[in-house]
Amino acid sequence: MQFSRALRALPAVLWLAPSAPDAPLAAQVRYRITTDGAWFFQEAGGKRLARLARGALVSAGGGDAQGDWLGVTLEGWIFATSVGPTPRAGFDLAVIRAPEENLRSSPAGALVAKLPQGFLLTKVNAGDTDRWVHVTRTGWVQRGDVEAVAQVAGSRAAGTADSDTAQARLTPGRSPGDEGTLDTPGRRPGVSRGDTSGGAPDPSRVESARRTVLYRAPEGPPTGTLAPAAPLRVLGRSGDWTRVEIDGWVKNGDLQAAPAGVLVGVTAAELRTDPQRYVGQVLRWTLQFIAVQKADELRPDIPNGATYLLARGPLPERGFVYVVVPEAKRLQLDALTPLATVQVTARVRAGRTRFLGNPVLDLMSLETLP
Repeated sequence: MQFSRALRALPAVLWLAPSAPDAPLAAQVRYRITTDGAWFFQEAGGKRLARLARGALVSAGGGDAQGDWLGVTLEGWIFATSVGPTPRAGFDLAVIRAPEENLRSSPAGALVAKLPQGFLLTKVNAGDTDRWVHVTRTGWVQRGDVEAVAQVAGSRAAGTADSDTAQARLTPGRSPGDEGTLDTPGRRPGVSRGDTSGGAPDPSRVESARRTVLYRAPEGPPTGTLAPAAPLRVLGRSGDWTRVEIDGWVKNGDLQAAPAGVLVGVTAAELRTDPQRYVGQVLRWTLQFIAVQKADELRPDIPNGATYLLARGPLPERGFVYVVVPEAKRLQLDALTPLATVQVTARVRAGRTRFLGNPVLDLMSLETLP
């Protein structure tokens, strides 16, 4: 089973409970999964239970080390509708979805493991929602599938983090704990990595686990390289990919302003992740035109009988996009040829469709690109 390259780049996807409920995060011994699809075992050398994602962070717990085996405790979040009660002693729930269900680092967070139907879990009575359940399971991993990592520092209090972020945006230089830069290894001497005395981990604050490729969009072309331990802020997640923000400085002359009232640089993955946020917003996207189609009852997010463009994008993304074309602009469609590259300015009608999850836009302007 293959896992996305994004999981190799961004940690903080799999946590393991400490041996005591009150054990501080800094005291946990942690490891990173280094094998793509590493097995999670019931016992040392025993039955294989589930696959883990490469790049996941785990903590020791659930049993003493035995030779080439480490006892660990798997923790994460799963859809409430995908689990049901079980009579098995020592467990509260079992996966009921066939053939498997995803375990995620947080509600709608990054994928951390694939749990097969029948996988037994213990419920953590903290933070459950109507849709998500917080669960845990002890088991074993092989030493050859992990590598030791440094102790994890707790995040700063929210107020401090917010003030530090504001300072970084107002003045050149870095706030404490934000010293990493694009393609610049190492840290400035004397700069603190943040408070390590306690506090819950902030899921929006992560760092690159190693020298990491930064991509313009999921499955898109590379756009840069991150040095190891570069501090990042999570902006959103879509499937196996995480969109991150990194602060930096560029020359004024190398920038150009976006058109007034138009958002640029927004990906389709962002719309699918947070569809309500972008409804009514105006975007500028470069798309690959596929065909002109008429909407029917199978496209409930588009007015029945309306003309729309079937396109891919925004490039370099390869997912489908539906662009509803008003009557006044239909003549422009006659000049389009399949696979032509077009730039559209459009208003978001729906961040994702009901059945297929594709964005729906209302066309405002269209230009054919060379």
